[in-house]
Amino acid sequence: MTKETPRAVIVIFGATGDLANRKLYPSLYRLYRNNKLSKHFAVVGVARRPLTNEDFRNNVKASIEEFKDDALDHDEFASHFHYNPFDAQHLSEYQKLDNFIKELDQKHDAGGNRLFYMAMAPNFFGPIAANLKSQGLTDNPGWSRLVIEKPFGHNFDTADKLNKQIGQAFDEDQIFRIDHYLGKQMVQNIEIVRFANAMFEPLWNNQYIANVQITSSEVLGVEERGRYYDGSGALRDMVQNHLLQMVSLLAMEPPARLQPDEIRYEKVKVLRSLRDLKADEINDYFVRGQYDHGQIDGETVDSYRESNGVEEDSNTETFVAGKFMIDNFRWAGVPFYVRTGKRMKEKSTKIIVQFKDLPINLYKDKGDTIDPNLLVINVQPDEGITLHLNAKKTDYETTSTPISLSYDKKDEGLESPEAYENLINDCLNGDSTSFVHATEVALSWQFVDKITDVWEKQKADFPNYESGTNGPDAADKLLEKDGFKWWECC
Repeated sequence: MTKETPRAVIVIFGATGDLANRKLYPSLYRLYRNNKLSKHFAVVGVARRPLTNEDFRNNVKASIEEFKDDALDHDEFASHFHYNPFDAQHLSEYQKLDNFIKELDQKHDAGGNRLFYMAMAPNFFGPIAANLKSQGLTDNPGWSRLVIEKPFGHNFDTADKLNKQIGQAFDEDQIFRIDHYLGKQMVQNIEIVRFANAMFEPLWNNQYIANVQITSSEVLGVEERGRYYDGSGALRDMVQNHLLQMVSLLAMEPPARLQPDEIRYEKVKVLRSLRDLKADEINDYFVRGQYDHGQIDGETVDSYRESNGVEEDSNTETFVAGKFMIDNFRWAGVPFYVRTGKRMKEKSTKIIVQFKDLPINLYKDKGDTIDPNLLVINVQPDEGITLHLNAKKTDYETTSTPISLSYDKKDEGLESPEAYENLINDCLNGDSTSFVHATEVALSWQFVDKITDVWEKQKADFPNYESGTNGPDAADKLLEKDGFKWWECC
């Protein structure tokens, strides 16, 4: 039986912003092109800027210009988009919006379903959600869902306040907190690799795994986001959400079923099992850095402190490396290393699982160099999975050489769905598997706040790494003291 494509009126708050134009409209187009979005849909663009429908639709068509070779009529797609000037602080505006949605629902036969997408500044999330509820916009005959973007607060207290605000207007199963890393194909592949392969899951524990490494590096600096970034930093911007989410997916127990609640339950257990660090232990487990001048593609680039909006003596980190210890039966003693930074040597997100050496390796006695077995999941820019093994050299001797077994997504010749395309599709279908639960938000902030409290009281010796490198030396020493190193080969 063919699954019916979803019908809905999609209301995008912040419809003239960068996120909407760069990610949301192209993702909706791809869903529509790939028959994952019914013809019975409408998009209401909501923003303060005064635009006509024609202006708005021209913006939408400009955002999908890259698909100009498609046979699909861009004008026909854009005809589903309607603009609604809106001031979020005036309750009378909500009544007008409600009437407009009802009109479009009838026009497009959208089934009475409503998806409210907050593509705007986080300080509006709570008040708008409350007003949607109080003004009756969630009293529709179909389903209502709320999508919010990170950051989910600035610390535990603000996240708790936000969760309570939106929780009074929407039930938890109606709230979709987007972490776009969870929409990436190879991150979603973690579950497949673990739970659909008999050779991996029996080895997925402290008896066979030496350490796990997660790297998410960027070549770009903060560019024009200096003012925002200087109040956030890499710890809040990357570790609290993206990297901790990947840690929890890699470390969780097999769920009873592949259902959202079951998967979330196991992820929460991982977050509860993170080693509780005391203040004087933070700098033994976590390293921070800030980029200086350096060379990127042969060009000299400025330091972080020379970026627009950044304080000249800023104590904000643009790099974090850390060691998470998960104190449970499966992972006791296995470090999960993470690192993330801006202006690094290459743009890359990858996961490396290093397996333990054999207790006695006969080939070492012959003087061979035996590399550890590695499972590498490349998330971006090149999606794929590689297994590094040792095999016989192609000569007359019985000596070994490293080999790799690789699966490269490019070999399929198919275009992978974008992260936002996956996530919007899940929202429309009510699948919350790849979204973040309120409890996950709370636990991750509680852990990260302890690091922040220490670092904000200590003046760092910044800048401490050149642009175009892999971060400060202290990040290498973090692993060296455990007898490991960062793997750059994969």
